[in-house]
Amino acid sequence: MRQVAVTGLGALTPLGDEVRTYWAGLLEGANGIHRVEKFDPSEFYCQIAAQIREFKPEKRLDPKEIRKQDPYAVYALYAADEAVRDSGILEAGIDKTRAGVIIASGIGGIGTLEREQAVLLEKGPGRVSPYLVPTMIPDMASGLVSMKYGLMGPNFCVVSACASSSHAIGVAMRAIQYGEADLMITGGSEAPITPLSLAGFSSMRALSSRNSEPERASRPFDAERDGFVMGEGAGIVILEELEHAKKRGARIYAELVGYAATADAHHITAPHPEGLGAYLVMKRALEDAKISPDEIDYINAHGTSTPLNDKVETDAIKKLFGQRAYKLAISSTKSMIGHLLGASGAVEFIATVLSVYHGVVHPTRNYEKPDPDCDLDYVPGSAREMPIRAAMSNSFGFGGHNACLVVKKI
Repeated sequence: MRQVAVTGLGALTPLGDEVRTYWAGLLEGANGIHRVEKFDPSEFYCQIAAQIREFKPEKRLDPKEIRKQDPYAVYALYAADEAVRDSGILEAGIDKTRAGVIIASGIGGIGTLEREQAVLLEKGPGRVSPYLVPTMIPDMASGLVSMKYGLMGPNFCVVSACASSSHAIGVAMRAIQYGEADLMITGGSEAPITPLSLAGFSSMRALSSRNSEPERASRPFDAERDGFVMGEGAGIVILEELEHAKKRGARIYAELVGYAATADAHHITAPHPEGLGAYLVMKRALEDAKISPDEIDYINAHGTSTPLNDKVETDAIKKLFGQRAYKLAISSTKSMIGHLLGASGAVEFIATVLSVYHGVVHPTRNYEKPDPDCDLDYVPGSAREMPIRAAMSNSFGFGGHNACLVVKKI
């Protein structure tokens, strides 16, 4: 089986418009959550979100790339530009017939759908934009990135709710391992902060209602957690066959060694009460990586800040790792940037890769009051320098979709 290296990173998050500011913010335990600014949220149960603020896509993209595209696709193009530049693949003269794109999105261009639905109701079908369908479909980000760089390898979109971009990265890894491609641009993008999305999640009572103090709302594993905070942005990574990367002298951040996907087969939104799906996906990812649980030093948790998820994920970790679970460093990126839905796995994978590369893990913000059901080391307070041999990143989505990625130092 061919080995897979991570050679490029790109991120657009509520903590900044590049990987450097994103990573610095994570290490500082910064806050990316504020009152919703894109529309008036006064009538909503939840009035807060982790937003991309003061975004200027023209900084990296040609205005022609931005025009007529939904924000989720613009976010993907923007993060992909950084990842491609970071990797140096354009200068390397790669075989573009053996390079592909798999970029995930949980709900695609929902903002475009809402806008054009209003046009339909107010002005009639003849006024609906001919760009509606190609703009709102979740696979368009993959298509646009492949067109921009002329990549003719595997190209499609993965949709599995909040596990989408972790599944995308895993499938891209398989394409390289199986010899279908030498290089893949992969990850996820999401722009879900719209009235309809916020109303839907609010009606489910899935979101935090700590509207008066948004900076304290996302508190994974804390006893006073009351729901997740919706976020937006994109995370894009370049995966490359290891020898291909070495031959061109690429910087290698880490090796992606394991991936697994399972189902809870239990409920449309709630996790399996015993964490069976989460346990199985971590176990099988380690088996795929051919490493033992004793070699894992860090877990970037799904850690949503919901009462059920955090307890179940903790239980699954303890079931797999036994007493060693108490020696693991575990942190939740969502404590600072909220939950980016289909893009969450990708931005969290980037955080995991950088943790392995730099030998430091970011804290879990707002972990203040211990919960007896969540009794592991969630890296409270501040970032922690530590040697990391291998790490895993968890993602769990509505529908019972589970994904786990394992990376190791190279």
